[in-house]
Amino acid sequence: MKYLFSLLIFLGLMSCTTSQTSQYSKIEYEAGPCFGFCPIYKIIINSDRTAILEAEHYNFTEGERGQLETPREGTFKSTINKEDFDKLISITDAANVKTLKDSYEDKRIMDASKNNLRIYFSDGSKKEIKLSAGEKPAVLTTLQNYLSELKEKQKWEKVN
Repeated sequence: MKYLFSLLIFLGLMSCTTSQTSQYSKIEYEAGPCFGFCPIYKIIINSDRTAILEAEHYNFTEGERGQLETPREGTFKSTINKEDFDKLISITDAANVKTLKDSYEDKRIMDASKNNLRIYFSDGSKKEIKLSAGEKPAVLTTLQNYLSELKEKQKWEKVN
């Protein structure tokens, strides 16, 4: 009985330390320009927690007139810490993106940035959602805001 109990405890501990396979292979969020100084970028977060930031303009500098004519800011890499990554997965799960519409663009709002969210699933499928200002499900706004927050809090290393 003692050995059986020890085996059960061991198996229980092993199941807690085994890494879970995410249902997402990659999450991409792309923020386009607006009639102002909105950050223009694309962030790619892979299932291994590595992240790439393709920073165009207004990501690391305050907006200035004429800055769009300057060269892009560059390509950066980082690794999302486990806690932040787990929160991203939790928020993405809660959004249940496969059930959402493909577009939440309000064409009447002309000065807002147009954004794209792409979720790549481990089974090879993909969901792309076009976004702009205007009405959208709260879970989608939460995911969009958290992706922007993640971009801001990373320590990015320039690679190009």
